[in-house]
Amino acid sequence: MRICFIQAQGHMYSGGQGVYLHYVTRELARMGHDVHVIAGVPYPTVAPEVSIHRLKTFSFWSYLDAFDEYAYRTHPLTFFHPLNFFEFASTRYTLSSLLNIFSLRAYHKLNELEREVPFDVIHDNQTLGYGIWLMKQSGRPVVANVHHPLAIDRQNEVQQARSLGKLVSRLLWFPWVMQHWVASRIDTIITGSDASAESVMDTFDLPRKHIRVIHDGVEAETFHPLPEVTSEPDSVLFVGNTEDKNKGLRFLLEALRLLRGETPFHLTVVHRPGSHEAPRLVRELGLHGKVTFLEQLSTDELVRVYNGAQLLVSPSLYEGFGLPAAEAQACGTPVIATSAGALPEIVEDGVSGMIVPPGDAAALAKAIAILIQDPERCLQMGEAGARRIRERFSWRRTAEETLTLYEEVLSRYGAARGSRRDVTQPLVS
Repeated sequence: MRICFIQAQGHMYSGGQGVYLHYVTRELARMGHDVHVIAGVPYPTVAPEVSIHRLKTFSFWSYLDAFDEYAYRTHPLTFFHPLNFFEFASTRYTLSSLLNIFSLRAYHKLNELEREVPFDVIHDNQTLGYGIWLMKQSGRPVVANVHHPLAIDRQNEVQQARSLGKLVSRLLWFPWVMQHWVASRIDTIITGSDASAESVMDTFDLPRKHIRVIHDGVEAETFHPLPEVTSEPDSVLFVGNTEDKNKGLRFLLEALRLLRGETPFHLTVVHRPGSHEAPRLVRELGLHGKVTFLEQLSTDELVRVYNGAQLLVSPSLYEGFGLPAAEAQACGTPVIATSAGALPEIVEDGVSGMIVPPGDAAALAKAIAILIQDPERCLQMGEAGARRIRERFSWRRTAEETLTLYEEVLSRYGAARGSRRDVTQPLVS
């Protein structure tokens, strides 16, 4: 089967979208399928079996630190092409333009790639730009992942805006109109959890039949307990994008400030390169010397960090799945998570971790103190979590269920107006 993924911002350091893309495309390719990725910046990491087509950008505002790698280097007059100039001017203020212009460039690249052999299915990974709609309008089967609606990020950003200017900029930044319009016009939306499916239905006004829940996975060959690594007493771990207020780092730091002088702790924050928000918060809350920052870890290094923590905290205001919570459990580390979004589907309260209300620093502080003071309970929860993840979540299962969806979508196309391929051919080798 010939499959093309569309990925606007897919580096694994950019968040769960990049992790999802890496493992699902790898599994599909290992199953014998011809998998391509049309990718925007920052570029994703893909397996050797996967073909990647990198698109450059005129959004210099977003990628000044990597201008030579990401920007178009062409004749200066091409800068004044309407699409190029619009991308340069508008992406300073709105994510909608960044995603939309990428999707239009991806549409043209897709047409170029299909000159000889068409793709069977187009799989968008949360771009939902107008270029994705054009792919659908041209007769291609199109499915899209929505890991969680960006309307949730917008709501949280607006609630935390501290000035009128910040409020206006946040309202303009998020692509809620475009994504709402495009989501209702493609074949099927994939979400990674039941909670995310409910959010997608509410945000995009979609019927339940338009949505398929396919849980994300965890790489069990990689994320597992390491006998040679022992957890450090009093060690607390956070893994995530610290620039994203939706991840709730502020509430974790406020919780630790409440514990200072009462419960011993040391926090390790694993975040993306170039983040400034977290160090600022640490200084603001007086936690200097109690927090260590790590960035650009290899996967093997991250596994050792998971294994070396007494507990992981996922204080998110919303999660469509919650990969760090799942990966930590797979490594035998208990998790304190909020009840926001899909986290209660990943962490079993009282068994593999503890669940607290979102945005509640006092509740977080209480849960952290309980587990730090009870290493034996942490050990029991860690063992239960590793079993839970191993039994319920794998990327191979995610890929197989995704292929089943492809087959259903292609069958509908075949019944309605003739398929782009012979749907009687086996989809899984």
